Amino acid sequence: MSRRIVILLVAWLAVGVTSQPVVAQEAQAWLARMSHAVEELTYQGTFLHMQGGDAETLQITHLNDDGRVSERILALDGVAREIIRYENEVQYILPDRQTVLLEERRDVSPLVSALPSYSDELLRHYDFALLGEARVVERQTQIVSIKPKDGFRYGYMLWLDQETAMPLRSQLVDEQGTVLEQILFAQLEISDSIPRSELEPTINTDGFTLLRPRAAEEQTDEHLRLRAARVPEGFQLSAATHRPIAGSDYPVEHLVYSDGLATVSVFIEDPKSDPEVAAGHSRVGSANAFSLTVSGRQVTAVGEVPRRTVETIATSLRAQ
Repeated sequence: MSRRIVILLVAWLAVGVTSQPVVAQEAQAWLARMSHAVEELTYQGTFLHMQGGDAETLQITHLNDDGRVSERILALDGVAREIIRYENEVQYILPDRQTVLLEERRDVSPLVSALPSYSDELLRHYDFALLGEARVVERQTQIVSIKPKDGFRYGYMLWLDQETAMPLRSQLVDEQGTVLEQILFAQLEISDSIPRSELEPTINTDGFTLLRPRAAEEQTDEHLRLRAARVPEGFQLSAATHRPIAGSDYPVEHLVYSDGLATVSVFIEDPKSDPEVAAGHSRVGSANAFSLTVSGRQVTAVGEVPRRTVETIATSLRAQ
């Protein structure tokens, strides 16, 4: 695994349907409740985040104060780090690097990033089912299954708290049924009485270097140098930015292709850069990546999707 692929993986780390079967409608209601619960409830807990053979234990404190959301995530093992979010302002505290990284974004939580969201368009590409009930961390849950209809995307299994729809367990599952990524709560308290002091950083940042990356430049289709000419059905370009990333002296174009649930990021290097990425397929945890050179530019497509999906998108890039 090259250092450059790891850098790009870190950067990657934020058709209408006229009728619906009853099960899909029920799944929609459960997923809508889940999205509401994760963001709008006040809670504190400890969960395991497992990818491949790696696992880490994280503590999360999430407060909703009259619609203003704050959150603290602390790694309890592995590489020390702490994430503090106030609305869209985020601090990444990295003690091993003596650094605090400041960004503006919401999708910073490993919990949120591992969860799907529902839209009617997904019915063309996924089957939804309710699979009964089970008990997780002393709570009764509803099991929801999301299964892809083709080999270009992965599926999900969700265990949602019967009372609040809070996700107590989630699994990302490949086409063979292998669990690629899993979130599992070991302890959870849902309460409005969690004090704001629980959001204070536990790591002393005196003397740390403060970094604030330059804002991304939004691009429109007509300004893109490369664009995928062929994508799996349901995927479409949802975002395009141009900005520096860690480890590069030149700005990198970032294209996002999504079907509303699965997402593929395409990183296009500046022709003057020397990324030293080996061509072909690589994998880290649940993410597949595929790299090649197109029109003199190094391209890497990466996402929590099957290998064929990133390869299809990367190899179809054409100069505009």
